[in-house]
Amino acid sequence: MGTYGHLTFLLLLLLHAPGTFVKSAALPDLPRIVTLSEDAAPGARVAEVAASCSNASSSPQVTLQRVESAVPVGSSVTPRNADPSHPFNPVAISADGVPASSFRAEVTLRAGAELDAHRVNWYALVLRAACPGEQEVTGQLFVRVTSGQALRCGFPFASTGGDVVRVSAGVAPRAPLYAVQAQPPGGLMFQLRNSGTPLTLTHQGLVLAPDGGFSPSKDTQTFRLEIEVMDRHGQNCSGVVTVEVLPSRHPRVTILAPQQDVVVPEGIGPLVVVTQVRASGANIRYAILAPTSPALFTIDEMTGEIRSTRRLEVASAQLLIQAYNALQPSDQDTIVLNVTVRGTDQRAPSCVPALYVSQVRETLSPGSTLVTLRCTDPAGDDGSLHYTLEGPPGSHSHFHMEGPQLKVNTTLDYDTEAMAAMGFQLTATIVVTAGGQPLRSTRIPVLVTVIPVNEFTPECPNGIIFTVSETAPFGSIVGRVVGTDRDRPPDSLEYSLEGGTGPAQPFSIDARTGEIRVVGPLGPPRRAGYRLTVRLTDTHNDLDPLNRRSRLCDVAVRLQAMPQRAPLCNPEVQELRITAGTGSRQPVTHLVCSGDPEGTTLSYAIVGGEEQPSTVICLFSTAEVLSRPSYAGNEDGHFRQEGSMLSYIPTGLAEPRTFVLLVEVWGSSGSPRRSTVLALVVHVTPRSTPVPPSTTTLHTTLQKEPLVVRRTELTWLPPAWFVAVLTATSALFLASLCCVAHSVLRSSRNLSKVLLSESSRDAAAQSSAREEERSRQAARSPSLSAPQPFDGRAHDPRTGRDYLFNSVTGARRWI
Repeated sequence: MGTYGHLTFLLLLLLHAPGTFVKSAALPDLPRIVTLSEDAAPGARVAEVAASCSNASSSPQVTLQRVESAVPVGSSVTPRNADPSHPFNPVAISADGVPASSFRAEVTLRAGAELDAHRVNWYALVLRAACPGEQEVTGQLFVRVTSGQALRCGFPFASTGGDVVRVSAGVAPRAPLYAVQAQPPGGLMFQLRNSGTPLTLTHQGLVLAPDGGFSPSKDTQTFRLEIEVMDRHGQNCSGVVTVEVLPSRHPRVTILAPQQDVVVPEGIGPLVVVTQVRASGANIRYAILAPTSPALFTIDEMTGEIRSTRRLEVASAQLLIQAYNALQPSDQDTIVLNVTVRGTDQRAPSCVPALYVSQVRETLSPGSTLVTLRCTDPAGDDGSLHYTLEGPPGSHSHFHMEGPQLKVNTTLDYDTEAMAAMGFQLTATIVVTAGGQPLRSTRIPVLVTVIPVNEFTPECPNGIIFTVSETAPFGSIVGRVVGTDRDRPPDSLEYSLEGGTGPAQPFSIDARTGEIRVVGPLGPPRRAGYRLTVRLTDTHNDLDPLNRRSRLCDVAVRLQAMPQRAPLCNPEVQELRITAGTGSRQPVTHLVCSGDPEGTTLSYAIVGGEEQPSTVICLFSTAEVLSRPSYAGNEDGHFRQEGSMLSYIPTGLAEPRTFVLLVEVWGSSGSPRRSTVLALVVHVTPRSTPVPPSTTTLHTTLQKEPLVVRRTELTWLPPAWFVAVLTATSALFLASLCCVAHSVLRSSRNLSKVLLSESSRDAAAQSSAREEERSRQAARSPSLSAPQPFDGRAHDPRTGRDYLFNSVTGARRWI
């Protein structure tokens, strides 16, 4: 077909001439000529071509059909000859991505390719593209090879004086000292032009130290190297390198022990370390010089460890060992080592004591010696005994061994949680080991019990202030003093009250719990409170029971004033009948009232009432009287209230009259004043008024309005499990306090009896005084009717008891 025919066919493919109906693969952007430098590295990309198929689902196959050496002439190319050893790789094809049917074919230089523009400066590459079911397409790619850069040696290697390298004489043999640099790199050859130097120049341009290293010298050694560099095209450059070898700063090799005697027991197996030779210096190596073929021992070249070569029996050997610098073998030192293998005694060392048990105080200072062991080695070598300590970490950390002495390492604090967790006992084991092989050891158990020391004084809580009602009854709990002590056990405090219990200090304290109770009346009135002094004394904190510490704590007890209640009178409504007599005054009734607190002085006054016609006889309740308008009821001074006694002043009445009086009873004069109003219905009959005969006496019982007392109590209904737990806990707590309370109650029993007897005598005296007052009133009232039997029965809402009463005299008797 010819060259021009190929070009015409390729042109038609590139132009996609209209009217062509045969589908074929396409190389649309195939370049005609590319330029490549002869310095291109292997693997460099030469050209990249696009390839595609008419069918979008097909993938083209692009291959390098052949390579020819050619020279383009005008618009044509004249091939020279085929080049089977061409420098190009097979075509690599990959998907381009956009569009999906587009692919890229890449031509690269193969590994080891060397281009020479002087030999071949043009290559013609014939590419063939094929798609399945389509016509193949071929095309030519021309590669022009241009000359590379001129060879240049690096600076200062190529300078007049050359480059200078300074190294130490202690460098390792064949260590790289210098690298010759030249541009462009690749395909360079290096040649040493001068001789007589111990240095070596490699094919890569590296200058190496001598094979045996530099000889040690106190002076600086100088070596001059003249090196020529040449590339594959024949271009060359040269330079000079001067190597200055400085004296080594490393010390000379010196064996630390010039002569050493080693004794080992028989029975040691092979490869067991017998001893070790140590030397100072740099790059140390070890060797056995004599005997030349050692039968019993060998030495580790790096570490100097001497090991057995077989199981040793009783024998002796003398070894000459050398330590030397591996980089400078002339730097060396020797040692004579005598090794003796002797028989062994299998008995373990014996120690006194064989068991150590002791008690120590917690204040024992660190560094104190607990025990000194006296141990002997049956083999006779007591100097080879080694003492170590074993045991639990919590105990082991408190001790350490200094030779045969067991010493305290840290403070043995009895009051810590860690010491309590160990039961205040420290255990350890002293291991005494004899040297040689096999190792022989004896174990000595150690048990140290830490005993407490009372170191700290009890501490008071801050701001102890309690509040109690001024009317608190006997046995009421005021509060609890909770002291603390840093010594163990934590609950070993004992409480006592300074000054004891008495009228000036009506309190007692529980010796174990610190609970303060009321044991007497909290008087006098309007007292703000009490200031108590409680002594805290620790117990059971020292092995010596007499070593006790105490502290005084101030306790403030504030009295809470209780609001006064209105006086209680019984009954609150009375209907009385009297016959007017003669004289200055006539007792009517004695009002029975009590104040709160007990013994309060009461005041009485007539504050109102009204006068009823004598023909109307009706009974009034307290509510009815108080709901009516109040009249003086005593304008003419018929009645007078003196204390609790109501008296009638005779004025010569002509006809029977009925008076309704309101008497107010109150206690202290504070504000607001709390009082009780009593209603008294008094029927006064003149002495001259005839009384119709009658055999029947009409007794009228005053109907009292029930007094309803409403009290609201806050209750808490706990769950059943809480009640069960609380009950069980309370039972255990009470049982534990029985023994403690027994001793306290025995001391306070006499005082309680005295106080109770005084209270009983006071109550009896008050009751007797009331009865005597009633008797005297009855005796001083001759005008009153004769004693009559009880004509009524009532219920006292305050006490819940029933009583009989006389509606005329007001007398009553409890049922």
